[in-house]
Amino acid sequence: MLSRTADTLFWLGRYVERADNTARIIDAANRLATVPDSIAGETSEWEPALAAAGVLHTFSELHNEVDRNPAIDFLAFSPGNPSSIKNCLGTARTNARAVRTALTAEMWQAINEAWLELKRYDGTHMDRQTLNDFLSTVKEACLRFDGSAYRTMLRNDAYWFLRLGFYLERADNTARILDVKYHVLLPHEAKVGGGLDYFQWSSILRSVSALTAYRWVYHDSLKPWLIADLLVLNDQMPRSLASCYENLTNFLDELSLAYGRQGPAQRAARSTRTRLQNAEIAEIFQKKGLHEFLTEFIAENARLGQTITEQYLT
Repeated sequence: MLSRTADTLFWLGRYVERADNTARIIDAANRLATVPDSIAGETSEWEPALAAAGVLHTFSELHNEVDRNPAIDFLAFSPGNPSSIKNCLGTARTNARAVRTALTAEMWQAINEAWLELKRYDGTHMDRQTLNDFLSTVKEACLRFDGSAYRTMLRNDAYWFLRLGFYLERADNTARILDVKYHVLLPHEAKVGGGLDYFQWSSILRSVSALTAYRWVYHDSLKPWLIADLLVLNDQMPRSLASCYENLTNFLDELSLAYGRQGPAQRAARSTRTRLQNAEIAEIFQKKGLHEFLTEFIAENARLGQTITEQYLT
């Protein structure tokens, strides 16, 4: 496969996953916005949302205050935000058209219909119901594309490069969402384990479709260390860091078999996966701290993306 085609597929996967992740972040922030002021106090649910999406600095350069409508517009529609949902799906559609012959008809139909459906919304009249409809549309469109790829693509290098993009982006997003909740979201005067804390954690779990999974696995009330265990170390959870790196390692190994050699990308992914397999959540909290662990992981995940690019995509 041409490196240009591989790169386009890799970023197609990343942009579709990023659009889905951003929709989930907005949905979580919108849920938190329903918390009564008597409970939430002076907290801003939209600043952590921008931080989780990795665009708070860019937003702050354009806006003096973080308010609901500008934050939603920036996260969902703004042409000045390369990671906005509209930009992500637009770029994903452009990438899909560039590698049309590597995709199945169902995949092209899913991404093309998502882009056409997105044009119904412009961000200027985002009341709560319209926003919910928009976010549901985005999440369902991304699920259709993901499901179409899983059910219809040949298991060859086109599929593996697409999946590498999906899982690299998913790992980054899960780490950022968890880090923002643990390090930023709860105000200093709020009680850990209190009503606000519980509502925030449940919203975060819903944003990664993990609330039901948490109840199945732990049979317990929401506890930060158990939630961290689920989203970091539990490889049964599809959005956990461990699960993402199990898939990244497997797909990179498939590429090494297909192309007849391994390289630094395989070694880096395997090293991170082994570290996650051998870790215990109590040790992470006690020795390093969850924030420091996640910050280190995000940097490590970004380095893997760069290594994949240097090994295969340039």
